[in-house]
Amino acid sequence: MSYSVEDIHNRVKKILYSLTGITLTENKEIMISNRIDKLKRNCKFYGDIMELLDLVEEGRYERDFINTFTTNKTHFFREDFHFIDLKDRVLPKFAQSGEKISMWCSASSTGEEPYSMAMTVFEGVEESGRNISASIIATDIDTNVLQYAADGIYRYSKSSKEFPSWIKPQKYFKRRVQKTLSGDEVLIKANDELKRMISFHELNLNDSSYGFSNNQFDVIFCRNVLIYFSVEDQNKILKKIFRHLKIGGTLYLGHSENPQDLINYVKRVGQNIFIKEKEII
Repeated sequence: MSYSVEDIHNRVKKILYSLTGITLTENKEIMISNRIDKLKRNCKFYGDIMELLDLVEEGRYERDFINTFTTNKTHFFREDFHFIDLKDRVLPKFAQSGEKISMWCSASSTGEEPYSMAMTVFEGVEESGRNISASIIATDIDTNVLQYAADGIYRYSKSSKEFPSWIKPQKYFKRRVQKTLSGDEVLIKANDELKRMISFHELNLNDSSYGFSNNQFDVIFCRNVLIYFSVEDQNKILKKIFRHLKIGGTLYLGHSENPQDLINYVKRVGQNIFIKEKEII
């Protein structure tokens, strides 16, 4: 039986939505075609794509499918004004009180965001002259990028603009040079102090619950992930996330995201920076 490209793509979209809640828009056709090819390579499957999608729905290649079709775009200190707010507004009160700050990075991808959060904590320690006890739970649905993040090894270029002026990468990373066919490649590896602050875990934001306690976190980063969901599903995810944030805690959203139905329960204190003022009834 022959299938049109549209038939195949529509089935991919349906499966992806059922597994993750992610909605692929109409302008993603080239990306879908490329990732179908990647899925077949990853699964070492050379038969009909519809047969492979049958196996995905049966659960045989479900993990490969999710890892192939989720998008992981990030870098260190992306939207750095959020980290400045964390350093200058949030951390000082924990330095003063001595209380532990508990943070959740809800879409950690390859790890640059939670490592940026950890570096910000250490900068807060240096600025305040006091110890700040902190823990970061970093979650993602893609198990490949979680392993990459846990390894904490990244390519680095001196011309990179990822690190703001108030961060010196050499304080937090070990540098090494690796020989490649195209020449020397500089790698940086997160030091043990950064790694000890972060624990990486698999989590699907489309799940009905997340396994955390109510009011568990002082800070939640949920940035540049909601854009992959429909408006209705964004709202559902935000409400689930919100119950795990303490009253007075801070929620950071991506530049093109908004708090949806939470607007009456938060106070905006900066560019997509929100403080939780009350629980959802």
